[in-house]
Amino acid sequence: MKKLDHHPRIPPRFPEPLLIHLPLGFQHEDPLNLEIDLLGGFMATTIPSDLVKTACAHCGREIPTSNIDLHYVHCSRNLQKCTICGDMIPIKLADEHYHENHAPIDCSLCGEAVEREAWTLHKGERCLQRIVTCEYCEFPLPAVDLFKHQEICGNRTEHCQTCNRYVRLREQITHETQCHGNLNGTAESSRDARPAEREEDVRRRQPQNSPRRQIFFTVAITGMAVLIGSIFLQQAREPQQ
Repeated sequence: MKKLDHHPRIPPRFPEPLLIHLPLGFQHEDPLNLEIDLLGGFMATTIPSDLVKTACAHCGREIPTSNIDLHYVHCSRNLQKCTICGDMIPIKLADEHYHENHAPIDCSLCGEAVEREAWTLHKGERCLQRIVTCEYCEFPLPAVDLFKHQEICGNRTEHCQTCNRYVRLREQITHETQCHGNLNGTAESSRDARPAEREEDVRRRQPQNSPRRQIFFTVAITGMAVLIGSIFLQQAREPQQ
C-alpha cells in the first residue's frame, strides 16, 4: 500500500505566516487590518490594540485598553466630577467653575441671592425693585410701589369727547365698550386721544374766560389812571399851600 505524504484534505503548511490585509471600514474610519495566519490550515485574526477601548472608571471616557491604566492614574489625580452639571473639571479650577456657572447671583436692585436657573425670571417678573411703568400715566417706578400708585392714578378722571362726561382712567375701557360700543377700545387708544381732548377743552374754555380777562384788564387800567391822577393833583396843591 502506497503511503501518502499528506492527507489530500489538509491544506499544505507554509514556511511563514501569510498576512492578508483586508480594508474593512464599516465600523472605523481607518481600514481594519486583519492578519490571517494560514499556517497549518487554520485562520487567525488579530485586531490592532489601539482599536480596543475600555471605559475609564473615573471619567467614563472610552480609552484604548493599552493606555487605560496610565490614563486612570492621571485622570483621578487631576480631574473631578462637578456634582451639579456632571462635567469633568480640573481640580485646580473647581472653585472658578462653580462661581462662573453655578453660584447664585446677587441682584443689584433688591439684594436677593438668586439661583442662576431662575435669574431671567427674577429679573423680568419677580424682582420687587425692577422698574415698571404705570398703565395709566406711563410713569416709571419700582414694581413694589406700582399697586399703590395705580390705585391713586387710576381714580383720576379725563373728559370723554364722545359723551362729554368725565370718566375714571381705570374705567375707560369699560366705558368705551358699554357706552360707545367700542369693543376694541383700550387704555392705549385712550391715552393717544388725550392730547386732542385737552386741546379741545382749552378751546372750549377760552371764550368763557376772555370777557373776564377783558373786565379785569379794564379795571386795572382805570385804577392805575385814578392813582396817577390823584398823585399829580396832590403835587399841584402843595405849592399853593
